[in-house]
Amino acid sequence: MSEINFWEIESELPYDLICGVDEAGRGPLAGPVCAAAVILPKGLVIPGLNDSKKLTDKRRRELFPIIQQEAVSFGIAFASQEEIDEINILQATFLAMRRAIDQLDPKPDFALIDGNRETDFGVQCKTVIKGDSLSANIAAASVLAKVSRDDFMIAQAEKYPQYGFDIHKGYGTRAHYAALEQYGVCPLHRMSFLKKFYEQK
Repeated sequence: MSEINFWEIESELPYDLICGVDEAGRGPLAGPVCAAAVILPKGLVIPGLNDSKKLTDKRRRELFPIIQQEAVSFGIAFASQEEIDEINILQATFLAMRRAIDQLDPKPDFALIDGNRETDFGVQCKTVIKGDSLSANIAAASVLAKVSRDDFMIAQAEKYPQYGFDIHKGYGTRAHYAALEQYGVCPLHRMSFLKKFYEQK
């Protein structure tokens, strides 16, 4: 892992309680979007912590309880596939992020949001492009969100085994599209994401 100062952004801010916020699951054809918000003790180093996309599933799962144990506070929340279809994926992502932030106790003084778009999160905030590779708090949030959403989809695979949700987590893989061809949709599918698929049929 490259030597990145994961506390550089936070150290430049005049706040003690800074939360990082990230999401998992904006792109899949099925399932909710998940967001996490994490306040780590300022300056804490968690060995191996990085953007969840750069970590193996095994490493993410090793870090998951460590982050929860070490955090001052954390929140994990979802916006459902129904909410995604109703208000669109961007607004649903914001909704999940707000829900995660609202779970924090103590409340943060400031929030760092992964990405380049923000809304009213009920707290002063700043967006950080590729923040999950630059901020310890956002990196921690990315791990909690990814593992939580993966576990949700793995559990749903027991209810809908024909789709292979435990393998692809709802993303648009060849196997997932083949299952859609054979079985049609289930209640977990985001119909707003499948319009083009059905228009082409």
